[in-house]
Amino acid sequence: MIRHVVLLTWSEDATDKQKAALAAELAELPGRIPEIRSYRFGPDAGINPGNHAFGIVADFDNEADYLVYRDHPAHRELILGFITPILESRAAVQFAF
Repeated sequence: MIRHVVLLTWSEDATDKQKAALAAELAELPGRIPEIRSYRFGPDAGINPGNHAFGIVADFDNEADYLVYRDHPAHRELILGFITPILESRAAVQFAF
């Protein structure tokens, strides 16, 4: 299995409406990309200061399935249309488990 973890921090001008639209689009991805085995996302719980604002965790059976997701048009469109416009910073990691 491959786990993909993404941490996002929003720009100061990111609106609640933009964040809600992103969440709605993220919820649709598993139905559009069958290679996704598990998909969780959400805003930081606010427990520790200095965290990123939002996290995404996606699991795949193997590296090939992750690459399908990474390059899938629905995923690329979501990034360009909903994440990039409000993004300040991003961190990501993929690991086998």
